[in-house]
Amino acid sequence: MANENSGNGAASPSLSILAQYTKDLSFENPGAPRSLQARENAPDININVNVNANPLSESDFDVVLTLNAEAKDGERVLFHTELIYGGVFRITGFPQEHMLPLLFIECPRLLFPFARQIIADVTRNGGFPPLMIDPIDFAQMFTQRVAEEQARAQVEAVPN
Repeated sequence: MANENSGNGAASPSLSILAQYTKDLSFENPGAPRSLQARENAPDININVNVNANPLSESDFDVVLTLNAEAKDGERVLFHTELIYGGVFRITGFPQEHMLPLLFIECPRLLFPFARQIIADVTRNGGFPPLMIDPIDFAQMFTQRVAEEQARAQVEAVPN
């Protein structure tokens, strides 16, 4: 028997990573080799993050972290990189109300260090200093996403 409490026979909560994978990785350096020259000012770097989760079975979920980063010097793009990095997670024994926070906060938090390293490596290999993305507050992202969906649902519920 796996993961059972001796007292009540209920499965103890468990979160496991079954697999991690790079689904898509791209790096563009459209101005090379000129884009690699030293510049007076640091480039403007814009980073976008998105998280999605899809069930694979009753207990297995595919969680996908998408990171887009673009560096610009004025209007000129120095580099653009996109990474879609995923993990297959087995989640058992948690109450239903904990599932969304697990999928959209804890799972991406576990994936992020690996995705961050891939972005750092690809930008370094592209000729730039490694882009070290700051830690991401996935709890705040989740809270904001829930609030946006609730606001959207309220707007759609209002009769015209």
